[in-house]
Amino acid sequence: MDFRYDARTEALRAELLAFMADEVYPVEHQFADERAETGSRPAAMARLKSEARRRGLWNLFLPDSEYGAGLTNVQYAPLAEITGWSPAVAPEALNCAPPDTGNMELLALFGTEEQRERWLFPLLEGKIRSAYCMTEPGVSSSDPANLGTAIVRDGDDFVVRGRKWWSTGLLGEECALLVVMGVSDPDAPPKSRYSIVLVPADAPGVRKVRGLRMFGFTHGASGGHGEVEFDDVRIPRSALLGEEGAGTKLAQARLGPGRIHHCMRMIGMAERALELLCSRALRREAFGKRLADQGTTQDRIAEARVRIDQVRLLVLRAASVIDSEGARAARTDISAIKVAAPAVTEWVLDKAIQVYGAEGMSQDTPLAELWVQARTMRFIDGPDEVHRMVVARRELARHRPAD
Repeated sequence: MDFRYDARTEALRAELLAFMADEVYPVEHQFADERAETGSRPAAMARLKSEARRRGLWNLFLPDSEYGAGLTNVQYAPLAEITGWSPAVAPEALNCAPPDTGNMELLALFGTEEQRERWLFPLLEGKIRSAYCMTEPGVSSSDPANLGTAIVRDGDDFVVRGRKWWSTGLLGEECALLVVMGVSDPDAPPKSRYSIVLVPADAPGVRKVRGLRMFGFTHGASGGHGEVEFDDVRIPRSALLGEEGAGTKLAQARLGPGRIHHCMRMIGMAERALELLCSRALRREAFGKRLADQGTTQDRIAEARVRIDQVRLLVLRAASVIDSEGARAARTDISAIKVAAPAVTEWVLDKAIQVYGAEGMSQDTPLAELWVQARTMRFIDGPDEVHRMVVARRELARHRPAD
C-alpha cells in the first residue's frame, strides 16, 4: 500500500496550506468575536470564498467532476484534514461545509434537471446555503421509526406537517433550501415509509422557532442550529427528491460520505490540538521545570501521536473502500471511524486544555470550541451507540454458524 499523495493532491495541499496561513488563521479571532457579538456570518467570508475560488480550492468534496473537483475520497481526505484545523472558517470558505455538502451530493445523485437548476447550481456557486431537517425533538431520531413529521399527498401537492430541530444552517441569512425527511406512507414497510422533499425556506407555513446553542456556542458562522416548524407547508409534487418512499435510501446515501468528511476534518482538529499542546509544554514552566520535560506531559504527547495516526489510517481505509466499492460496502468502516475519530479528537483536546490550564477554557485559544465540536460529533450523523451496534453486528455475523 502506497501512502504517498499523488501529484494533484500534493499541489492542492500546498495551495490549501498557503491559503490557511495567508487568509484563514489571521481572521479566526475576528470571526469568533463578530459571531459572538452579532450571531451572524462575518462579512469577511465573502472575500475568503472569492480567494479560495481564485486559488482553485472550490467544491473539492464532490467526486463527480461534472459538478466538483473530481477528487476521490482518498485524495480529498488530506485536504479535508487541513480544513479541520479551522472548522468554523475553512470548510465554508471552500464551499465544503456541511450540511451543504451532503445536500449537494443528494441533488447531484437524485435531483431532477429542474431541481438541479433551482437548487444545486446556486449551491455549487456558493450563492445560497441550505439546511438538512431530519432530527426531531422528543424522540430518538437515530431510529427513523420514531419520526413524526408527515409528508401528505394532496392532489398535485404535498403538505408537510411537523417539527424538526438541530437543523444545521437553518438560521443563516443565505439559507434558501430545507431538505426535509418525513413519513409519506405510515402503512408501508419500515424502509419505504419515508420520503425527502425540497422546501423553500421562505415557503408559507415554515416557521423558524429558535436557535440552539451547542454547549453554549451558537456557531452562527455556519448558519447555526435551529428548530423549525412546518405548519401545513404546501409544495408541488415536483419538490419530491428521488422516488416516493425512498427517503431511507437517500438519507444513507447522504450520510455515508458526510460521516467520513466529518472524520477527515476531526483529524485536523486533533493535529491542531497536539501542536498547541506541544507549543505550550515547551514554553511553560511549573515548579522549576518545563512541562515538556515532565513525564506525564511526554506520555500524553506520545499517546496523542499514536492515536491520531491510528485513526488517520482507519479513515484512509474507509475512503479507499468507498472509492473502490461504494459507500454501502464501507458501512462497517464508516461506523468504525465515526466512533474512533471523535473519541480520539476529544481525548487530545482534553489533554491540550489541561496543559493550558484556565487559558484553555477561554476564548484566547481555539481549544474550547474545538472540544465542543468533538464532543458533539458523538451525536451528529448517529450516536456512538448506533455505530458500535453496526460494527458489532457485522462482526458477529462473521462468526455465526452457517446454518
